[in-house]
Amino acid sequence: MNKKEVSPQIAAFLSLVKELRLKKKLSHQQLADRAGVHRSTISLLESQQIVPALSVALNLAQALDVKLSSLIKKVE
Repeated sequence: MNKKEVSPQIAAFLSLVKELRLKKKLSHQQLADRAGVHRSTISLLESQQIVPALSVALNLAQALDVKLSSLIKKVE
């Protein structure tokens, strides 16, 4: 199965999520627990194999203690 390419903005958003997760020294499981998603979802997002739904993006931002709007502004 071929990996679908995500838009540059989505790729930047997902890279930023990973960067923040690592900065906060959170494992995939810890971030997943905070965001209310499965650990594999975090892995798939960070490897850009899936695109987050708006609700997941909001949960990720909250789990990382940042506003979703600030994450979006950083990748625009």
